[in-house]
Amino acid sequence: MASRILVPTDGSDAATAALDHALDIAADRGLTVHLLSVADTNQPSITRLGTEVVDALELEGAEIVSDAAERADERGVSSVKDVAQGDPRDVITEYASGDEFDRVAMGTHGRRGLGEYVLGNVTDHVVNRSDVPVLTVRAAEDARTTYPYETVLVPTDGSDHATAALEEAAAVAADCGATLHLLSVVDELPEVLDTGSAALSEAVEENVQAVLDEAAATAREAGVDDVTTTIESGPVARKITAVADSTGADLIVMGTHGHTGLDRHLLGSFTERVMRTAPVPVLTTRLADDRD
Repeated sequence: MASRILVPTDGSDAATAALDHALDIAADRGLTVHLLSVADTNQPSITRLGTEVVDALELEGAEIVSDAAERADERGVSSVKDVAQGDPRDVITEYASGDEFDRVAMGTHGRRGLGEYVLGNVTDHVVNRSDVPVLTVRAAEDARTTYPYETVLVPTDGSDHATAALEEAAAVAADCGATLHLLSVVDELPEVLDTGSAALSEAVEENVQAVLDEAAATAREAGVDDVTTTIESGPVARKITAVADSTGADLIVMGTHGHTGLDRHLLGSFTERVMRTAPVPVLTTRLADDRD
């Protein structure tokens, strides 16, 4: 594990929720948090207004990271403060390249100093381009965070992207001594529900269970002692969040892309929805050959 967690922050509730969870992890693992605020100088209005607005944004960013550093100090966590200029999406993605950081921790929503919400859009961009896993955290009444994790939920469809997420989740679960709960959601299309649909459903279930069994074997080889599997049917994102609730999961780990045996996009098209509705943090991963 690298020695730092990158925590981009704009001072919003969601960013603070992500910071607090990152501090939980850092305090337990003896890691350093790298606090980053980006003065968004990519806006045409700011370009027209000139350096005074840019300076004001940088001053605001310095205050934000200083406040975040105080929270880290209160937890006994080492921190590094950083303020940068540019498009937050590109700046954060650039920071997350290479091997300096083990994680990026971000809120699912946020704001600019001028009152405009920005971090949610930035988070989507970083999730889809970061070289390292991105941990997203919601700030909502139904959201909860805990660490060390006791139950880690991994939705899987057997794709390469899902397998990469499984490997990451297994490492996290083994490190925390957590239960790894493997989930596959069968969301059959109406057009396949014909007179032979019962036989198709049985075949699909057998194939899905085979995928789960293989995933379970992979997790056990990675050192996870407690592995459970579940097959659900219905709307994918809704089922994932429902199972997270019913199993008491503390973390969901997903790939940013994926497909089913019917060549339907699964994990990629639903990851964003899960990030916005999950009751717990979501850790997303990408394959190395997708990082362009």
